[in-house]
Formats: sequence, C-alpha cells, structure tokens
Amino acid sequence: MSDFQHAQLDWDEHGQPLSRGFGDVYFSRASGLEETRYVFLAHNALPLRFAALPAGGRLSVGETGFGTGLNFLCAWQLFERTAPADARLHFVSVEKYPLTRADLQKALALWPELAPWADALLAQYVAVHPGFQRFVFADGRVVLTLLVGDVLERLPELDARIDAWFLDGFAPAKNPEMWTPALFAELARLSTPGASLATFTSAGFVRRGLNAAGFAMQRVKGFGQKREMLAGHFEGTPQAAAKPWFARPPRPAGPREALVIGAGLAGCAAAASLARRGWQVTLLERRAAVAEETSGNPQGVLYLKLSAHGTALSRLILAGFGFTRRLLQRLEPGRDWSPCGVLQLAFDAREAARQAELAATFPADLLHGLGRAEAEELAGVALDSGGLFYPEAGWVHPPALCAHLAAPPNIRLLPHREVLDLHREDGQWCARAGETLLARAPVAVLAGGAEIARFPEAAGLPLKRIRGQISRLPATAASRDLQTVLCAEGYVAPPRDGEHTLGASFRFDSTELELTAKEHAENLQLLREISTDLAERLQADRLDPAALDGRAGFRCTSPDYLPIAGPLADAAAFAEAYAVLGKDARQVPQHPCPWLDGLYVSSGHGSRGLLSAPLAGELLAAWLDDEPLPVPRAVAEACHPNRFGLRRLIRGK
Repeated sequence: MSDFQHAQLDWDEHGQPLSRGFGDVYFSRASGLEETRYVFLAHNALPLRFAALPAGGRLSVGETGFGTGLNFLCAWQLFERTAPADARLHFVSVEKYPLTRADLQKALALWPELAPWADALLAQYVAVHPGFQRFVFADGRVVLTLLVGDVLERLPELDARIDAWFLDGFAPAKNPEMWTPALFAELARLSTPGASLATFTSAGFVRRGLNAAGFAMQRVKGFGQKREMLAGHFEGTPQAAAKPWFARPPRPAGPREALVIGAGLAGCAAAASLARRGWQVTLLERRAAVAEETSGNPQGVLYLKLSAHGTALSRLILAGFGFTRRLLQRLEPGRDWSPCGVLQLAFDAREAARQAELAATFPADLLHGLGRAEAEELAGVALDSGGLFYPEAGWVHPPALCAHLAAPPNIRLLPHREVLDLHREDGQWCARAGETLLARAPVAVLAGGAEIARFPEAAGLPLKRIRGQISRLPATAASRDLQTVLCAEGYVAPPRDGEHTLGASFRFDSTELELTAKEHAENLQLLREISTDLAERLQADRLDPAALDGRAGFRCTSPDYLPIAGPLADAAAFAEAYAVLGKDARQVPQHPCPWLDGLYVSSGHGSRGLLSAPLAGELLAAWLDDEPLPVPRAVAEACHPNRFGLRRLIRGK
C-alpha cells in the first residue's frame, strides 16, 4: 500500500480535469454527460432494464475506472428516475488513484444537473483508503462499493455477480494495464449469464480479448466524432464456488422478515443493514433499550490497530473504518461523535518501530508519525513521546450510533425480551422465553455477544468473554485543553458532557459486572503512563478510586481476534460431510454445505466493534441477499463461522 497516491490532476482552460500520470482526459471535452449516457447507459440498455426491474429487484453494475464518479452519478440519476421505488442499484467500481475530495468537488461542479447526487457523494467521501470501501445512499436503495487499488489486485478479491459492465479507464494506448486478458478473464468470472458490456474504445485487441474471455462483442457507432465503440454481452458459463463450506447459502424463501437477538452495536447494525434492503426486522433485547450492555459506554474510540503485512484483520479494520466513519456523518458532531483524531503514543522502542513500519506502509492521510513537540501541540497537553496520528479518527457515543441504526420504521424494537430458546418450526425461527413466543421469522441473526453460546446451533463457536471497566473522570478547566484521543496501553478521550472516558481494563478471569476500586486504580495508572501532565490536570492523585463512576462490560472475542459474521451450518452434519479433510486437507469434497436455513451470526467483535460491527451487518445482508460482498472474499472467509469447524477437521479433532 505504500505506493498508494491520489490522482494527480491538471486543469485545462475550460476547467476540465486531466490526468497528469496518464496524459489523458477524464471525460469527453464535448459533453461528458452525453458520452456517459450514450456509451454506458444506452449500450447496456439501462433505461429499459431499470424500468423493468420487478418489485424488490436489483441490478449490479461493475466499472473499471471510477475517476470523477461521473458514470456512477449518471447511472444513479437514471435509476432514481426510472426504477421502481423499492428496487436497488449496486455499483462496484475500481480506482487505483482516487481523487482527493477537493478535486472531486471541483470536477463535479462542471455538471450542475448532477448536483443532488454529487452532493450526496461528496458528503460521504471521507476515509477513502486502499481496499474495499462501501458507501450507502438514498436510504440504502443505492450502494457503491469502491475498490481502491490496482484493478488486477482488487477484482480477483471481489465476490459479486455483475449484470452490466462499464469498461472505462484511460485509453488503451495511455493505460495498457487496464486492457489485458487477465482483466477480461476477471470480468467473465464475475458476470451473470448474459451480462452486458460497453466501452468507448473500439481497439481490435480489446474486442478479440473480450471475445476470447466469453463475451460476444461488436463494433457499433461511437459517440460524437468517434467513429466506433464496443458493446456486447457475456455468453460464457459462470464458475462454481471453489469451497463449498464458504459457498453462498440459498436465499431464504418466504416473507422478507428477520429477527435479531441482541440490540447492542452488532445487533443494531445487522438490523439496519437488513432494514435498508426492505426487510421487516424484529430486534429483541433483554434490557430496557438499545446499547445497555457493552455498547453503552459514553465514549468509544475509532482505534485502528493495523498490520503492515496485509492480514485479514488489518484489511477488515481498514474497510470497517471507512464504513463507520461515513456512517458517523449522519450523527450530531460534538455530542454523538467527534473527528478529533487519535494519537497512538510511541511509549517504548518496540512500539516506535511498529509505528515506523506502519507509517511507511499506509497513506499519510490515514496515519502519519509525529515527533514529541508536534504531538504535544496537537494534543494540547505535555507528553513523554511522539506517536502515530490518525487524523480522521476520533471518539463516538455508541448508544447514539445504536439508536440511529435501530431507528428505521421497519425495525421493531422489543425491549425486556430475553430469548431463552430458539427453534426452527414450519420454515421459521421461533424465539421463546419459556412458553411465551416472542417473535418468529424465516431468518434469525444471533448478535448477543458470548451469550449466543446458549443456543445449541452456536454452542460450538469458540467465543470468550473479557471483562472491561472504564472510568469516568470529571473534566477540569485545565483538562479541557485535551484536543485529541490519546492511546498507549489504555486510552483517554477529550471531554463529552463534562467527563473524560478513561480505560479500559482487561480481565479474563472475572464474570462479575460490579465496578471495582482496583480497576479504577489501574485505569488511573494507565492515565499517568499516557500523560503525567494530563493526570495532574485531572488531579488524579486526589481522586478516590472507590468513589469514581464508570461502567463494566464484557467484550466478546474469538481465538484469532477476527469477528464471526456469516451463515451458520449444522456442526454435526458439517463434520460428516467434510470428514475427508481430516485425512487430506487438500481435498475439496463437493458436498453442499449443510446450512441451518436462515440462521446467521454477528459476534466476536472484541474491542473493535465500532469498526467491525457496522460492516459485519453489511456482510450478513450480502450473504442473505446474494449481493456483492463488502470486503475481499478472503476476508469474508476469515470471518466466516465455518472456519472453526474446518480447522477442527483438518487438525483431526
């Protein structure tokens, strides 16, 4: 990722953007709008196809070369004008050199007609970093998945079924890497039967390459002064999934109704993602309201603990950070969240070395190193070291985020409903408390942290609980100078409602929720290690740990620290179907996975729930509705519940 950079633009005398790297224009100087409508919309027959979508139907568009987003905005505008009210548009686009927000704003100002759609894109155009970046527009009717990176690295990671292709990008002579047999093979892999494809180029090698990959391409009249372009459709056969245990389950039959157990962040996020897709969701919560357990802390930190080695967890965190950060744009700044930045202090030599490696790997607008003096100026308090600064990060009030997620009218919150029993009856999951039926639906999502182990279907998931206690410290006139979240072994945030949140303890050996003076004392020690100056400003030495306020809860995590998000299988039938893996792990037995119809899980988010839980909701919805996955396929598999059954078989357990 160290070679990542934003697009380098020059602007001509008409205010149009040109790529400095490729020496080419982003769109027709004559009329970029009309060119897009002619080449991509008309030659993929999108006006007719949008209008013909059935109730609740959707169409997926794939694009090589997002550029200024002009093609996306034109497709969205057309979709809004012609498609049924409950239809949905998925748009997946690859871009190696995304524009900065300022350049995007300047480029899109050329098209006043697109202002309503451009403004919506610009409002969400934050935290656009390498990897998969998901955007949600129009209350979920329109979803953009932007794949930031080289097209031949990103498209092989994509799991999607594309109905129409926009083969864009700079001209083949200017950017030959975008027009290769390897790319055409990826387009074929991702295409639905009969998928359409249109491109402005008429180059013979492009037509021959696409034909060889399974497309039937023809030269047709080009736009304006251009004599010819290419249009056609896919005649090949889609590939079957390679690993049946990670294949997509059948889409649930029956009404689009779901019940979600647990109204913390994971449950509210899953409910929101389903509700945006038109599902009727019943959200069952044993407490009096959303976010009354671990998701109820006054301040949570958008904390990106990344790896320089491209691990599945690191890629998930990066995608989740962007998704959550865009979600927060809908909350009230200052009260519900603050983009004040997060400063991870280089508190010892090992941490300093780790930070230097990260700074060399990731873009500077995601994270960059600061010396001690710079860090102190930024933080507003004295520090013992510099560190790594994440300028787009900050703190969140998790209950506000949960309330926002649970707010859609097609989510019915049922508080004081503790589900003690879950059974499949007549094609529906029935949630009961004793003899009382609480709710029933064809689909159920288990999102109650480690408590989901009470249900036999999830009992085999290796979840562990870690107690954490935060301390709430009254702000002083001097402590209000703190301008950013500070992290070392613990964290402290700038004040919200006159209090700083400080934490958090890690206890593997406790099952109690009562606050303890000992853990408050430990948190105060963490504060001194973060900044002795801030500890003095907060008069930490005068605070009585036994008198401090705070909260305790249980983080729920998995052995590999990745969340568990996806469909559940019948554990015994799974072990029987794939028993041969115990003898030879290279085997791929072609038995269909014995799914538990309509049963899904989102758990194990640990201390990273703000980053992983909202995106996990999108992942569950994508599994359920057979949509493009919001993360690389390998990341989705790394989070899949079946990974544990698979490991047990391979290890002979």
